[in-house]
Amino acid sequence: MPSDTLTITDNRTGKSYEVPIENDTIRATDLRKIKAEADDFGLMTYDPAYMNTASCKSTITFIDGDKGILNYRGYPIEQLAEDGSYLETAYLLWHGSLPTTDQLSAFTATVNANLPLPANFAGIYDGFGRDAHPMALLMAGFAGLAAAYPDAKNVLDKASRERQIFRGLAQAMTLGAWGYRFRKGLPMVTPRPDLSFPANFLYMLFEKEPDPRLVRAMDILFILHADHEQNCSTSTMRLVGSSQADPFSSLAAACAALYGPLHGGANEAVLKMLRHIGSVENIPSFIEKVKGGEGRLMGFGHRVYKNYDPRARIIKAAAEDVFAVTGKNPLLDVASELEKIALHDEYFIKRKLYPNVDFYSGLIYEALGFPAEMFTVLFAIPRVSGWLSQWEELMCDEDQKIGRPRQIYLGEGKRDYVPLADRK
Repeated sequence: MPSDTLTITDNRTGKSYEVPIENDTIRATDLRKIKAEADDFGLMTYDPAYMNTASCKSTITFIDGDKGILNYRGYPIEQLAEDGSYLETAYLLWHGSLPTTDQLSAFTATVNANLPLPANFAGIYDGFGRDAHPMALLMAGFAGLAAAYPDAKNVLDKASRERQIFRGLAQAMTLGAWGYRFRKGLPMVTPRPDLSFPANFLYMLFEKEPDPRLVRAMDILFILHADHEQNCSTSTMRLVGSSQADPFSSLAAACAALYGPLHGGANEAVLKMLRHIGSVENIPSFIEKVKGGEGRLMGFGHRVYKNYDPRARIIKAAAEDVFAVTGKNPLLDVASELEKIALHDEYFIKRKLYPNVDFYSGLIYEALGFPAEMFTVLFAIPRVSGWLSQWEELMCDEDQKIGRPRQIYLGEGKRDYVPLADRK
């Protein structure tokens, strides 16, 4: 008997089936041959929220949540954040290897050349109120790009896909900056190709030359948020992309998924929690309330990580550099003490509640001068590099077809229509 198989015995019929195992997985469609009756549909798996279902094969991002490991294309996130840049990381995610000096120079030049939005975009946000959420503006911006670039529909053409990826990488940042300026009633700032990607972003937001330490912190934050495997928004990007929709429509959909508070809005919830606690002296009573079910410890725990989120350590260190420029936020002391207590409390250790990427990122964004409404946009801009890399991988994957999950129907059986006058 082959060793790389799974033997399944159906106790309803007594029949046994051999199912191949590849990469520690079985294909769900192989279960279709398991039937109680000849005309049955066949066995399916029921997996709400895809807790244990792989929807694709990927070579982009590796996560070991139990060990707290995050690698992009095999490179540890700690090394990329320490020595790399965001555009280096974007190149890596897309092409699978780190760029040479010449490759990075050419890549950066092409990104910079694509920073300006289409000429007819000047009034794209004029129909919105100044209080429109920045994520709603960003989604509208991506939808607008789908209209502005009709060639983006040629998703099976490699050269066309490359053009759209460069446009998406660059103009996500420009759209984010435009949304920020629009909400404040300020004129849009023209990007400067002589600045680095994160420096350009800060310049387009605040219209002044940014401090190099803040630029470096922004670069690190962009690296940390560039990709994170098959999360809700990335899966949405792939699902919409599987219909061969243009990439900008897929990006708008991915943004919509990220917009949800369970995905992209967690760092704002952390800030609210820290403000609610107020001071270090109030932490013990707050923790006791959490244990009693009277609140939640925001920024701790993760769907994937059952260990310390490696991004959280990097962001904590970056926060110190930011506060050296902006002045220290007193909430950092509350956050640090809360983390210290939680990491040594058996209640949280038993539940594997460790700090995640959202625990410190909101403090940095606030120190940089961003309102809480912008936090998710700051998440989305770098994540575009991961979304587009995942989309390109999808388009080149012969296994992929249009996404179409199954359901377990538990509704009524066949019923005959009753005329309206005869219904009781």
